[in-house]
Amino acid sequence: MDGRNGEERIVHEVAIVVPKRVREEEEEGDCVEVLVSELKKRGMVVDRVVGLADEFLKVAAPLETLGSAAAELHIRKPTRLGIDLPFEVQGSEAFFRQPDGSLFSWFERFHCYQHLLYGIVNSDGYDVTLKLDDKEFCWAAGESLVRRLESEGVIKQMFPLHDELNRKELLKTWALNWWNFTNQPIDQIYSYFGAKIGVYFSFLGMYTRWLLFPALLGIIVQMIDFGSLQFLVLPSFFVSTILWAALFLQFWKRKNAALLARWQINYLVGPSQGYRFIGMEWSSLPFPKELIKNLGNEKFKEKEAYQRYEWFAYRKRFRNDVLVIMTIICLQLPFELAYAHIYEIITSDTIKFLLTAIYLLIIQYLTRLGGKVSVKLINREINESVEYRANSLIYKVFGLYFMQTYIGIFYHVLLHRNFMTLRQVLIQRLIISQVFWTLMDGSLPYLKYSYRKFRARKKKKSEGGPSTGKILIASRVEKEYFKPTYSASIGVELEDGLFDDFLELALQFGMIMMFACAFPLAFTLAAVSNVMEMRTNALKLLVTLRRPLPRAAATIGAWLNIWQFLVVMSICTNSALLVCLYDQEGKWKIEPGLAAILIMEHVLLLLKFGLSRLVPEEPAWVRANRMKNVTQAQDMYCKQLLRSISGEFSSMARTQQESE
Repeated sequence: MDGRNGEERIVHEVAIVVPKRVREEEEEGDCVEVLVSELKKRGMVVDRVVGLADEFLKVAAPLETLGSAAAELHIRKPTRLGIDLPFEVQGSEAFFRQPDGSLFSWFERFHCYQHLLYGIVNSDGYDVTLKLDDKEFCWAAGESLVRRLESEGVIKQMFPLHDELNRKELLKTWALNWWNFTNQPIDQIYSYFGAKIGVYFSFLGMYTRWLLFPALLGIIVQMIDFGSLQFLVLPSFFVSTILWAALFLQFWKRKNAALLARWQINYLVGPSQGYRFIGMEWSSLPFPKELIKNLGNEKFKEKEAYQRYEWFAYRKRFRNDVLVIMTIICLQLPFELAYAHIYEIITSDTIKFLLTAIYLLIIQYLTRLGGKVSVKLINREINESVEYRANSLIYKVFGLYFMQTYIGIFYHVLLHRNFMTLRQVLIQRLIISQVFWTLMDGSLPYLKYSYRKFRARKKKKSEGGPSTGKILIASRVEKEYFKPTYSASIGVELEDGLFDDFLELALQFGMIMMFACAFPLAFTLAAVSNVMEMRTNALKLLVTLRRPLPRAAATIGAWLNIWQFLVVMSICTNSALLVCLYDQEGKWKIEPGLAAILIMEHVLLLLKFGLSRLVPEEPAWVRANRMKNVTQAQDMYCKQLLRSISGEFSSMARTQQESE
């Protein structure tokens, strides 16, 4: 469904993969025919496409069908009155539309599709026998048809489809438009992919634009000799980059708030689900078994129950975090130090480069293993929502990556004080990591896609297809089926491909910030890399991967806290770098120069936390709109309450008069 120009355009947005029928003739009770019939009864439009080995059902939902599903789900949407209300078909004109003119966002539409598909149940009151070629099974009364077909292996997959018209428009205006550099059609990205991906590309674009200042400053510091003032250059560059990073993160909060206000997303209680337990009955709280045994039949007060539940959840999370930290210290730290020591004693640059490449490949496997362990630990935790579980995974896995990425560099700085080796390591890490992530983003999905097509063609030939000539895959939906999903390299149960994209940015940010004084040109390399990253990620999402599943999260979540942590670490590491530069003898004496560095470190820490108070997290117009909406909502509720009270008093007065 597309609402641009006030016209409705039917768009097939979901595909269902079912086995290709062996027999040509239709038979009574064919499960695929029953599924198609039920989908049409629910008001959906179905287009059947026969592929090489499977059949594809392309499903579209007209606006009326989506509206009915949204009303059944009680989806809350912003209205022109300034408050969020459950959607009603009769009052659809009162609700705000999306930036592309459609009534529902991609996340809301996909949620409605899920409700429509899984809401098909057997309402006949008796069991129905379904058939697929020679196989028969029973569809019980009141059972979901889609779930039954999934359990029987009839429905192989369901996945969202690309909208060809919007996809080509984004390719033209975004992915292939290199002349715009950091300018991106963020509203179109949000409308097509959802809030989470829209926020990511907005963050990437703003980060790249802000990188231009330290990149230019780094070129000046690296290339120009300031003579007698040279000893002040690196401290000045250090102070400038820290203030730049602190201001960037604070202004990003403002931009994020402005984006959500423009997209009409209530980020206080909506996407984060931070108030999930409000209004729930205590019997529905996910209390652990240990607490249920202690509760017995006694009715606890709400305050005590909340406290018990809260501290029990904190204890489990704290236990898992300590376990991950101890594993990193006891297992990963010796491995990283051994690599750093071997790198230091090798004299050949070629062997060093090969050693770094082999090390990165090995550590990728070990990190994925650590990610699997982290997922198992998170499944034992108590988290309010999927986004909270995803944030827990981010913190644990980033700890593994932080150790593997930076411990070797700390080794070169603090023990050997070899700044030439340090710069070589930084250059190699930046170049190798950029090549590695580029190959992962571009080549790996294409190779998977090509291999799946090859297997499908080979299977078709083995089943009696044409012996000569190339077997063509003509349908767009089958090509989409062969494409890989936008999934994370670690913890696919909790995260999508944004995990790897955010991780790449965070590791880059830590690299250029924590060792800024050793290699100021790193900011320039990062800026060039990010310009390429925007286009390669856009091509990856639009060409080589399936359309991602939408997510409700509307902020960068745990990654913001990680970037704040990296800024604090940068203050400490760059202060240590300056000490190593000015204390050539390595005696660590508190002389005037070293004392000045120590004082500067504390002042920067205070400035970093002080800027969060000086720069508001929301623009003034966002706060004004929110206050206006709250005032309008209060006025409306007060008027309704007064009318209700007046009506009750009037009815009571009439009753009293009639009784007299």
